[in-house]
Amino acid sequence: MDELGEVVKSSNPNLKMINPNSVIISLIYCLALAACGTSKTEEEKEISFYVGTYTLGESEGIYRYQLKSDGSLSNSGLVAKTENPSFLIRSADGKYLLAANENSDENGGGGSVSSFAIDGEKLAFIDEIFSGGDSPCFLSEDQTGYVLVANYGSGNVGLLKLESTGLLNGPLDVLQHEGKGTHQRQQGPHAHSACFTGSDNEVITVDLGTNELWFSRLDRDSNKLVLMSPAKLTMAPGSGPRHLAFHPTQQWIYVINELTSTITQLSKNSSGQYEIAATQSTLPTDYEGENLCADIHISSDGQFLYASNRGHNSIVVFQIDSHDGSLSLVGHEDVHGDWPRNFTLSPDGHFLLVANQRSNNIVSFKRSQETGTLEFVGEIDAPSPVCLLF
Repeated sequence: MDELGEVVKSSNPNLKMINPNSVIISLIYCLALAACGTSKTEEEKEISFYVGTYTLGESEGIYRYQLKSDGSLSNSGLVAKTENPSFLIRSADGKYLLAANENSDENGGGGSVSSFAIDGEKLAFIDEIFSGGDSPCFLSEDQTGYVLVANYGSGNVGLLKLESTGLLNGPLDVLQHEGKGTHQRQQGPHAHSACFTGSDNEVITVDLGTNELWFSRLDRDSNKLVLMSPAKLTMAPGSGPRHLAFHPTQQWIYVINELTSTITQLSKNSSGQYEIAATQSTLPTDYEGENLCADIHISSDGQFLYASNRGHNSIVVFQIDSHDGSLSLVGHEDVHGDWPRNFTLSPDGHFLLVANQRSNNIVSFKRSQETGTLEFVGEIDAPSPVCLLF
């Protein structure tokens, strides 16, 4: 018994002293239990994500899945019934989910956009309005609730407003594209994506049909999309630009071209306008089959670029040069399925998930943050998946 124990005992003779050795043993035991508990929690940790689908077959709408800490996947089932929700986004405040319902209507009804409240593990329907055109296939939102809708079938961009209640207002404006390209799929405009750049209310729309990038600005006073000058940037003939990705730290934009299976890097010139810097194939040099590119994403650190090949059925990986933005091929990863329309990176960047539309599966890859390479983890069934959203 130490000196402190003697003092305590003398002050209270009836106090039963505790053996210090038993205290240490108990402490070790508690720490061991805590460590085991932490380990178990980490093993069971999972992140939910939503899956948008085409509902022409077995699918009924939007589904909810989980990505576990080891990269494996599980399915929580249907969370919202809606027709052809081919593109999904979360609202800026994280409270709502918006879905582009990729439909067209011979009577002029066109496509629609739906809003849902994210209520724990459920989606609660709030509103649905006209998208401003036919076959809406892409959505984006700024920090104040303005929503852009790319209507592929009618070749225009609808401007909506998401209110704080989750209700949708609009279309406030519709910017109609005109023109065509040289490819058989370019007989008229086909707006495939529309994004806020985050700078001075600027909007860039990618039109596969006119083979151009369109530049406009949101006039918040009139709720109109106003074309800038110059209004367009023409891509190489027959390219079929589809989506774009902004570099997180530099003024570089990367455009994925569906019809020529290429990626075009854009850089700003001295006048502050974008111009083509370089173009590179997404395919191996010895590949001779048909291919249509789909999606493109950049890692949050700006070091690696990923793009999907439909036909070659791969994810191509490039390293981005930090000085000039040029791309160096890292390699191609088989997607373990058919027709990888959309893919996404997990919020922590450790995993990459691919939606294979025709083979009805979602595939998980572990991503090296040092080399950018992908390692197959596993897959799970999904009905005609075309969009993944964390």
